[in-house]
Amino acid sequence: MKEYKSNEELLNHMLSKGIIVKNKKKAIELFERYTYYSIVNTYKEVFKLNNNYIKGVTFEEIFALYEFDKNLKIIFLKYSLEIEMIIKSLIANTISEKYGVKDYLKIKNFDDKADIDSIKHIVFSVGEELKQNYGKHSAITHYQDQYGFIPPFVLVKIMTMGQISRYYGLLRQEDRQRISKYFKLSDKLLKQILLNVTLVRNFSAHNNRLYTFHSKFFISFKTIDKTYNTNDKSTNLYIIMKCMELLLDDRQKKRFIKEINSEINKLSKKLKSIDIKNILNIMGFPNE
Repeated sequence: MKEYKSNEELLNHMLSKGIIVKNKKKAIELFERYTYYSIVNTYKEVFKLNNNYIKGVTFEEIFALYEFDKNLKIIFLKYSLEIEMIIKSLIANTISEKYGVKDYLKIKNFDDKADIDSIKHIVFSVGEELKQNYGKHSAITHYQDQYGFIPPFVLVKIMTMGQISRYYGLLRQEDRQRISKYFKLSDKLLKQILLNVTLVRNFSAHNNRLYTFHSKFFISFKTIDKTYNTNDKSTNLYIIMKCMELLLDDRQKKRFIKEINSEINKLSKKLKSIDIKNILNIMGFPNE
């Protein structure tokens, strides 16, 4: 939009494009609550062919896709937070046992094959987090005042998922392998997964469109699902889903899959002008 339009004007604009609106009052209420841009502009492309809307497409379908994606973000955020807690615990236990609870952030405790600037940067960024949380986070303040240092099991609580994934990637290989062994994965694959889960978590937390997610941090699909065939050279949401399953226990994995399937089934019932397979293909699901 090049100029401001009221919600009523946006509704008329939508109607002029051939979109059917079954409940105009409800549509305006949804524009007020979520904005026209967030609903229509963000989710319209799949309902278009040759730059024109597919005949018979309704606003209610577009909103159903918006709601599907919103609920997907809630699911992926919830389970990525669970994964984050597990990884933080494994890292804290590993480095505490090997390097102690005081001097573990020394350069010599990181991978000597890693880029030294990357190591210095993560140590610096963690130090900045500690400064910002002193006086705000009770455990950080307590340990700093009482002992003059912050042990790993306290430090990881204030580290972001991005910091944790980078920190893991810079650990010595034997330390990375000890952690990845918990999931029965190679340290290289776990490093790739954590980078991608971090991106999905950030997409979800910052309300970016998720179902179309693609990452440049490529994970070889053959290491995740040997039967999966695709020409896509980027990492899609289906692969992320399969990766997250590997980091969850059986009970969590079943709930994760059940919740995603539930949202897919709900959306499938609401789509009329397109098939649910259109959405699943974009997400990277195999044809079957």
